[in-house]
Amino acid sequence: MKKRQLFASVMAGALLLGTLAGCGNNSSADGGGEEWPTKAVNVVVTASAGGDTDFNARTFATYFEQVTGQPMVITNTAGGGGSVATSEVKDSKADGSKILFCHTGQMIVNEVAGLIDYSMDDFDIACIPAVDKGTVLVASKASGITSVEDLVEKAKAAPGEITYASELGGYSHLQGLILMEKAGIDLKILDIGSASDKITNMLGGRVDLAAISYGAVKDYAETGDLIILAQYNEERNENLDPDIPTFVECGIDFVMEKPYIIAFPKGTDQAIIDKINEVAAQIAEDPDYQAALIEGYNQPAEYIAHDEALELLAQTREDYMAYQDLLQ
Repeated sequence: MKKRQLFASVMAGALLLGTLAGCGNNSSADGGGEEWPTKAVNVVVTASAGGDTDFNARTFATYFEQVTGQPMVITNTAGGGGSVATSEVKDSKADGSKILFCHTGQMIVNEVAGLIDYSMDDFDIACIPAVDKGTVLVASKASGITSVEDLVEKAKAAPGEITYASELGGYSHLQGLILMEKAGIDLKILDIGSASDKITNMLGGRVDLAAISYGAVKDYAETGDLIILAQYNEERNENLDPDIPTFVECGIDFVMEKPYIIAFPKGTDQAIIDKINEVAAQIAEDPDYQAALIEGYNQPAEYIAHDEALELLAQTREDYMAYQDLLQ
């Protein structure tokens, strides 16, 4: 009888130790806390290779490995306007092994548009590692529009006749809706597709306006085939043509910069969140990284830490929600 009691006690103790050890590992299977990362990190990008989101993710990954000694493995998961990627990361283990890299259009606009049934609150937002400040409003040569002031005058004279290239329910669609509201004009929003499709249609004179990355239209602007009307930044981006005004300078209270977001599955160890903030802050100060952003997308380096990033994203979501009905 005593032997049975001793055996039962030993087994119970072993089970208790195993349970405690398992609990200690739940927060991070990647070494946890300050040791993270101890192995390669999978970065799920909400877009195909070759675009601005992919560029920013891969550039960040290059310098992440230089700082930490561990690589970031990029996985491009396009589809559903980014919803396929966000769902994948949301449902992954919160062990620091998988990260979401997206922008506000693929996180917040998708929620506002009703494309997803979850929100940024279902993730642990780490930080904003970069901000796209290279988007400009462009007019086709055939439109005859030469400035923002000219656009407003023509649009008010012919409501709903000036066409705006967009991806319905997406980020550029929201840009068009906010422009109409802020400028007090009515545009005809068309579902055109990708940036290259928008450029092709503008060059062919089939579409009047589009919001596109400066780098993609710079050469056409120099030849006069496209006319850059304004940039969406709070202040002029010195890496663009210095003659491109902001909307605010044109008398329209409209600022719409595009922050990129690093997010983890909900429940990730706070020490991992803190660590990637330290790394991101260090990367943003690297002159080579800064030069790479300028060369790639005329983009100044800008890092926004965890707390401030949460405040900015919450305010952005509140602002965008005003257009929920129109976007849906």
